[in-house]
Amino acid sequence: MAELEIFFWNWWELALMLLVVELLAPGFFFMWLAASSFVTGCLLLLIPSMDVEMQVLIFSVLSVVAITLWRLYGKKHPVTTDHPLLNKRGQQYIGRTFSLYKPIENGEGKIKVDDSIWKVHGEDCDINAKVKVIAVRGTVFDVEQVD
Repeated sequence: MAELEIFFWNWWELALMLLVVELLAPGFFFMWLAASSFVTGCLLLLIPSMDVEMQVLIFSVLSVVAITLWRLYGKKHPVTTDHPLLNKRGQQYIGRTFSLYKPIENGEGKIKVDDSIWKVHGEDCDINAKVKVIAVRGTVFDVEQVD
C-alpha cells in the first residue's frame, strides 16, 4: 500500500481553510489551529524528509499548546466592556419596576416588559400593583410589591 505523502503547501492550504472557518465562526479557536498548521508546513519545508506521523504529532502538540496558552492569557486578561449585561437579558431588568400583566396568585403571575411577557414569583398582588424585579432565576423573575 502506498504511503500518504503530505507536502508543506498542504499544511498551508489547511491553515488558509481554518482561517476562513475562523471568519465564519468567531472565537479565536480555529485561528490557533491555522497557526499550528502554518508552522507545521514551515517545518516540513525546512525538513522535507519528515514522515506523516511526525507532522500530525507536531500539528497536534502545537494546536493544544496554542489553545491552552490563549485560554490562560484570556483568564489573566479578561475583556472589559461598557455593556456587561448585553447578552444577559434578564439581569438587565433587576431593580426596575413594572405593572403586572396578570395578577400574582399562589405566588405566580406575569409582567409585560417591552414586547415580552415574563413569569414572576412573589407575594400575591392584584393586577393594579407595581412590582420591582429583585432577582432572576432562569426565565422567571422574583419580584416584590412596590407602594
